[in-house]
Amino acid sequence: MVVSGEVLRSYVGGGWRAGEGEGAPLRDAVTGEEIARVSSAGIDMAAALDYGRRVGGPALRELTFHQRAALLKALASHLREHRDELHASSARTGATPGDSMFDVDGGIGVLFAYSGKGKRELPNDTVYVDGAVEPLGKGGTFAGQHVMTSSRGVAVQINAFNFPVWGPLEKFAPAFLAGVPSLVKPASQTAYLTAKLIELMAGSGLLPEGSVQLVCGGAGDLLDHLTEQDLVSFTGSAATAAKLRTHPAIVRNAVRFTAEADSLNCSILGPDAAPGTPEFDLYVKQLVTEMTVKAGQKCTAIRRAFVPAGLADAVAEAAAARLAKVTVGNPANPEVRMGALASLEQREEVRRSLKALLDVATVVSGDPGRVEVIDADPERGAFVSPVLLRADDPERAEPHEVEAFGPVATLMPYTSTDHVVELAARGRGSLAGSVVTADTGFAREVVLGVAPWHGRLLVLDSEDAGESTGHGSPLPPLVHGGPGRAGGGEELGGIRGVLHHLRRTAVQASPKVLSAVTGRWIAGAPRQEGVHPFRKTLAELKIGDCVVAGPRAVTREDVDRFAEFTGDRFYAHTDERAAAENPLFGGIVAHGYLVVSFAAGLFVDPDPGPVLANYGLENLRFLTPVKPGDEVTVTLTCKQITPRENADYGEVRWDADVTNSAGESVAKYDVLTLVAKE
Repeated sequence: MVVSGEVLRSYVGGGWRAGEGEGAPLRDAVTGEEIARVSSAGIDMAAALDYGRRVGGPALRELTFHQRAALLKALASHLREHRDELHASSARTGATPGDSMFDVDGGIGVLFAYSGKGKRELPNDTVYVDGAVEPLGKGGTFAGQHVMTSSRGVAVQINAFNFPVWGPLEKFAPAFLAGVPSLVKPASQTAYLTAKLIELMAGSGLLPEGSVQLVCGGAGDLLDHLTEQDLVSFTGSAATAAKLRTHPAIVRNAVRFTAEADSLNCSILGPDAAPGTPEFDLYVKQLVTEMTVKAGQKCTAIRRAFVPAGLADAVAEAAAARLAKVTVGNPANPEVRMGALASLEQREEVRRSLKALLDVATVVSGDPGRVEVIDADPERGAFVSPVLLRADDPERAEPHEVEAFGPVATLMPYTSTDHVVELAARGRGSLAGSVVTADTGFAREVVLGVAPWHGRLLVLDSEDAGESTGHGSPLPPLVHGGPGRAGGGEELGGIRGVLHHLRRTAVQASPKVLSAVTGRWIAGAPRQEGVHPFRKTLAELKIGDCVVAGPRAVTREDVDRFAEFTGDRFYAHTDERAAAENPLFGGIVAHGYLVVSFAAGLFVDPDPGPVLANYGLENLRFLTPVKPGDEVTVTLTCKQITPRENADYGEVRWDADVTNSAGESVAKYDVLTLVAKE
């Protein structure tokens, strides 16, 4: 609980502890009132990291990916029940209700998203198998397999002030799913909101002890105690990221480090998007939205607005008209569309950056020195006017190098596709960019031209506008990061974000050992015949259980009847002369799907039992043609067993190998079934 005048508490070693000393004041961004004070003095950073490794790590690693995913879902539901408390604290950061939804609800949504992806895309196991088995010997007795296991360290996250809820959660979710505990170090300006978040998370009773810790205040000697198994994820300025990368402990121990840094993101208007087109209106609306959401304090916000030279006046006029309707002030007032910056210090930083930009640009809309506000004191609160600049010489360096981290964007003209691609690249790496056009040819040229400099690109037109989440909205399934100045890291990115916290190891061994290590049957590993595996429940079934069924002869009559029944009269199955001339077949061959159907007829046990349903085939390959007169045999082997956490059945993957009378494989594939647990 945050109390005015008291030092904000950290959550380390399983308990809450306030830093020593008076601490620095944290102020309400709207009223200037002191909320609390912040200090990390006296917090034993080495002990906190040790606690995470010694207590949090083992507890998480005992859980499977699916169990962790279920906990993420439960945590998301818990936070959603308390979202009003988070929104109330968020308002003190200067955020409007819409801004708070972006931060708070967006962060909760990340937990839900990773929970779903974890259940769908990761095994119900503690080991992730990466890629196919690599044969390493001619006899099949020696092979290699890449496996990924949880890092034995702590995921240290150093966050920026602008997203005190979403920022920690988008880092926490993939780390937790990977089985790695987190230590959260928020930016001081808005640490009171992150402290409220961690209070709700720790108080939920859902998380294993030690899986999340919080340090409020300076990082102190935190980085000095990093080991080879720890990870650091940083969000903030490019300058700070550069310093952290060269920290002696990070360099010495090769600590896995990723950064999401500030970037001069751009939005490009296509030459086809003249006034009166839907794309022109979409461009102007998006530009103003990106300038004013979170008062422009987004690492993905549009800083450089590139438009065709002939449309610069029209865009400036339309954007100025829309910006004139933006009301600034106390977010509690429903008439307010843009709140305050996070702090008075941030306001001064924006003003300093604006001075540098005004050396090469003119003001289209807004006043860099003053602002009219509603229901607030413009001096005590960290308010600024949204400012749209125009730099008619886009070759000047300042618009491509100076970022005013607030509601500021610079309009610049371009003369050709190559020109705008070159201008976009002068940002030296960005998190996000957008292209607004209905011309697919222009979109292709620009996307391929600027892609090496961007982590994410949105192509916006009238077709996708209704569902688009916008230029600056990071999405859990997609990469959130960028090259160069943007940090070179990847936050989010779906399962990529999880794998970042795992360690990849190449294991070389016999198929028998690889099967034991991975929990998956591998060709060459032992099989067990006996009771038909379809008669076994999930609890009784073992990896390697198999059935060999057949042989069954394939006749010309079978091929003709299958062609007639299905309508598949491809010449290789019906035209003797044409089939004989085909060098791949040399005569009539059976349909591949006929072979697969016969295989199913051979291995399926017809009586009701534990197998509830067949829900698909994967990796199907037809390897050798089957001609009338051939006999086929199928070997079906239990390959992988995946219990579902909240169901009375699980998934079983079977290896199917169909061979002919010469022992050659004619078809290989995976059969997927649902099998009752008991």
